[in-house]
Amino acid sequence: MSLNNESDNNKVKIGLHVVSTPIGNLLDISQRAIKTLRQSDYILCEDTRVSKILLSKFNIKSNLISYHKFNEKKNLNKIISLLKSGCFISLISDAGTPSISDPGCILINECLKNNINVSPVPGPSAVSSAVSVSGFSDKFYFYGFLPEKNKILNNDLQILSKLNCSIVFFISAKKFNKTIPTLKKYFKGRKILICKEMTKFYEEFFREEIDNLKILERRLKGELTIVISEMQAIKNVSQKLSESDKNIIKKTINKLSVKEIIDLITKNNDISKKEIYNYCIKLKNEN
Repeated sequence: MSLNNESDNNKVKIGLHVVSTPIGNLLDISQRAIKTLRQSDYILCEDTRVSKILLSKFNIKSNLISYHKFNEKKNLNKIISLLKSGCFISLISDAGTPSISDPGCILINECLKNNINVSPVPGPSAVSSAVSVSGFSDKFYFYGFLPEKNKILNNDLQILSKLNCSIVFFISAKKFNKTIPTLKKYFKGRKILICKEMTKFYEEFFREEIDNLKILERRLKGELTIVISEMQAIKNVSQKLSESDKNIIKKTINKLSVKEIIDLITKNNDISKKEIYNYCIKLKNEN
């Protein structure tokens, strides 16, 4: 695929432009996003109060229209009419890329039905940012926001647990602790990355084995981005003790504790701890 030259890329098409905005640090906005927003006749904002902070910083004075999940159907015909009349309209969310767990999908589909051009202006994304620092598989599945109803939550997590790839989802910080037991139930043996306030001053990352995950004592606010690792490889453990291992156990059974014997035998061998334990108990019972 050949790349167009810079002058071609600077030609702005009339229609709907889906513009990514920073997920925290306002300096992460692209020059193309700033130019697109400045050229817009209207900017559709998830929350105009939030968007004004970004727009004022970069001296963007386009007209704003409130566009969120509670009014997107109501305003649909009005926006389509503006686009058909030749208006240049941009769609932004409070943070990140619109229509990715944010309003936009309904409008985009209506534009496509009406042969209205839809163009992306890519940029920051909480999903790709979290995966990039996870250290987990780069093959991932993005779920979106976890459902609140327990029945749906359990059903969906059970399905996701069968995927051998990284799994990314969003969750309200205040609901995370209640979800921990369910995560432990379906993702045993996996690792987890909890991302808080990415790219902001108070950015934090919590890394843990899901089996060891405990209730977060700190009161977290906002939304968390969660990444669960791919399935961890299981060691091919031998179920049988060799004769030499049995001889070592016989010689040490009265000198060492069972735990010390297990540590001794498994130090350089992939042998089931249960198998060693059972053999030790058998010898003790015979004595």
